[in-house]
Amino acid sequence: MNGSKLRILFGTLGVLALLLLVAFYSTGSLSLRHALAMPKLFDRGTPDHLVDRFTTIVDEQGEMLSMMSRTVFIGDQLYTAEGRSYRIGRVEGDQAEAQFLGMDPQIVAYNELYGNQVAPVTTNLAEQKNSAIAIYHSHTDESYVPSDGTESIPFKGGIYQVGKALVDKLQGRGVTVNYDETPHDPHDNNAYVRSRRTAANLMKSNPAAIFDIHRDGVPDPSYYRATVDGKQIAKLRLVVGRENPRMDANMDFAKRMMAAANNMHNQVVKEIFVGKGDYNQDLTPTALLIEAGTHTNTKEEAAMGIALFSEAVPNVLGLAAGTTGNPAAQAPGAGGRPAGAAGGAGRALAWILGITIVGGVGFLLISSGSWENAKKRISGFGREFTSFFGPRPAARKNVKLDEAPGHRKVPEEQDPLANKALKETKDDITKD
Repeated sequence: MNGSKLRILFGTLGVLALLLLVAFYSTGSLSLRHALAMPKLFDRGTPDHLVDRFTTIVDEQGEMLSMMSRTVFIGDQLYTAEGRSYRIGRVEGDQAEAQFLGMDPQIVAYNELYGNQVAPVTTNLAEQKNSAIAIYHSHTDESYVPSDGTESIPFKGGIYQVGKALVDKLQGRGVTVNYDETPHDPHDNNAYVRSRRTAANLMKSNPAAIFDIHRDGVPDPSYYRATVDGKQIAKLRLVVGRENPRMDANMDFAKRMMAAANNMHNQVVKEIFVGKGDYNQDLTPTALLIEAGTHTNTKEEAAMGIALFSEAVPNVLGLAAGTTGNPAAQAPGAGGRPAGAAGGAGRALAWILGITIVGGVGFLLISSGSWENAKKRISGFGREFTSFFGPRPAARKNVKLDEAPGHRKVPEEQDPLANKALKETKDDITKD
């Protein structure tokens, strides 16, 4: 096999392998992503909690806005309960500076909406189709030092009891809950790769929403601790991943949940943080990551905070008494095609088409040996394509010879038998 044929063979195989890889990976093949993540061929890990470190976010005047035990990147955003919007513009070590962008109109509108709304009584939810809430934990070792004696208990952390508090409160209000306690240790960035299988399995029941329950890791318990309605609680933070193609829908859901929960119980949700990563939220527009307090709060404080939050869930998702049909379809951004889903699918298709074109051009150059030869091939293919699909010229059977001098008229139809007889007559005349 000569060099030209080898180039064509390997070029074809390379392009096909690349296209198949991109197609499966972009369309969310769980098994393929999981397999690729193990050797870290593609790093699908989500930047997350720091160990024994935390980041302080300040505004342009140096006033503290937030603190969190996670990696913060330029472009991340923060939304306060009142609707103040900030974007991270500079990160130096463990401190990040955020620029004030103004009041977020959606949060302001939702605060007004839920502030004027009486929460409906939820009954008979268990009889409603597809009204379940799904709950799981990506970091199953997370614990609370005052209650558990340590901040980490591998495979059976105190975070399970906080998740169970949410489950019990929702079930007490008539909501069906699918609670998956599968462990996903160790506590590293790839925990979200491992927990994706759990989340995908939960999604098979088409839940109205899916919550991934965590706790923060800042050392100061007072940052989350508060007294709400006479009860000592640990406040919550909602986290949305900005590398999710459905981010707009998830963000809308987070804003609604914060406004509704804070209307029922003042400031139970501190803020919304939009960070680098996807946190498996591409699976549904009503997926949220919830941080219940920090490791220095008590487990009981965290459980109380998330129990108060649970009261807003049926209201926001439309799971109140008298609702019909699929409540998940009534959730924000979930009517018909989820908001952001079309854009994500379009971007994936654009990537596939773009790589197909680039791969095809590359293969053509490799197999042709030069740009000039490639252009000749393209030109030749164009002519072949046109001749194959274009109209064939009609057979010219009717020729009027009297239109041109010196031409004799050709009969309209040529009968083979008549021609043969004519030829035999001519032969006889020649012999005579």
